Amino acid sequence: MEPLSFKKMHGSGNDFILIDNRKGKIKNSRWPDLAVRLCRRKFGIGADGLILIENSHTADFKWRFFNADGSEAEMCGNGGRCAARFACLAGIAPRELSFETKAGVIHADVRGSAVKLQLPKLKDLKLDIPVEIYSKILLMHCLNTGVPHAVYFTQDLESVPIFEWGRLIRFDSCFQPAGTNANFVQVFDRHNILIRTYERGVENETMACGTGAVASAILSACKDLTDSPVKVKTRGGEVLTVYFHLDGQEVRDVFLKGETVLVYSGEINTTAI
Repeated sequence: MEPLSFKKMHGSGNDFILIDNRKGKIKNSRWPDLAVRLCRRKFGIGADGLILIENSHTADFKWRFFNADGSEAEMCGNGGRCAARFACLAGIAPRELSFETKAGVIHADVRGSAVKLQLPKLKDLKLDIPVEIYSKILLMHCLNTGVPHAVYFTQDLESVPIFEWGRLIRFDSCFQPAGTNANFVQVFDRHNILIRTYERGVENETMACGTGAVASAILSACKDLTDSPVKVKTRGGEVLTVYFHLDGQEVRDVFLKGETVLVYSGEINTTAI
């Protein structure tokens, strides 16, 4: 193949490679392998995920999102915000736009570098699920915000071994066969929390996770620890804002807002990967 044009973007340090594939230049049989090769740091471009922009008959565009390990994800909050801004910058979509995902049609509002994303209907809300980690019982709280998330609340986030606990939770039998993303959260007050996330598909801690921020904010409200809007400080240091309406355990009108950064545009020689 001839060189591929791409843009590298990130939302709160959660980084992505974005490619306009509306002309079908990259065939779908190559997508998972391409994601692995492009996302591999030091050898490829390096990223947490690959986003391909495609044509849609029902929205402004459709995306296909692949994690760094080549697995396809239904939804990604920070990736969705980057995709919305990418489409806006490329003239693919207006500032107020919608796009197809495997989790449903997502709506977004792009205002400069800030993007406010409306999430699809949430599901599978569960509280106080006991999970055993190294003979210690952790009470996990779960919510699917387009992808599955488990959340553990702690009073000292820095003391938690994120990689070790996150990996065990991600593959715990409670969350099979799909597995889960594992979030660790410290609540500061009614409108501010700190989060660290072990992401399924990346198989490591990431600088931020948009859908994890949403799950953590809502579950903290379900435990009567916070109220909307909730500001979520990520491992990368940036702050995401989560808006929602909670009535008992019924959640609606869920939005994620934060900055996006266009890092650079370029071409990659496919023979190098």
